[in-house]
Amino acid sequence: MLATMSEIDWSDVGMGELPTGTVTLLLADIEGSTRLWDTHPGEMAAAITRLDRVVSEAIAAHDGVRPVEQGEGDSFVIAFARASDAVACAVRLQRAPLAPIRLRIGVHTGEVRLRSQTGGDANYVGPAINRTARLRDLGHGGQTVLSGTTSDLVVDQLPTDAWLADLGSYPLRDLPRPERVVQLCHQTCATTFRRYARRKPLRLIIFR
Repeated sequence: MLATMSEIDWSDVGMGELPTGTVTLLLADIEGSTRLWDTHPGEMAAAITRLDRVVSEAIAAHDGVRPVEQGEGDSFVIAFARASDAVACAVRLQRAPLAPIRLRIGVHTGEVRLRSQTGGDANYVGPAINRTARLRDLGHGGQTVLSGTTSDLVVDQLPTDAWLADLGSYPLRDLPRPERVVQLCHQTCATTFRRYARRKPLRLIIFR
């Protein structure tokens, strides 16, 4: 039986105490995961194994923590005490050779809430993680999108050869206010994506 991200043993990496208060959350999933499993099951099995290793290494390198059993199917959540660590982790993930996998990543900084789970573990709930998930859903494979809050925190602390592109304000599904969406770019990422639905006119501002 082929393992999804939620079925992989993460017990050795990133399972420390979850940060609380104001936290930066990284949510990622695989674009077209269901289709890829149906059409390329062998390649996907190998790619998921590579992704498991890459995510584990990225969590360890950038002081991330992964909530136990949070994330569905081929999605995952990583929490960071510092926004700059989350952005560095996102760049590392997008630069990794993961074909045929292409990750959609959303990153947002906000005050978090924890909900206790059976066995003493906890997961994030509430507005911050919901907004991060909507940002991720807005993106395309190979794209990392930040909230305006996260962008403002990291604009002067970007990884080498990374920059920000302000895409303007977008409504997020089921949330009461729109979000200023900022794309995290780097030399090996695509910088042109198909337009989002229901968007306001594109306002592209480059920060380097």
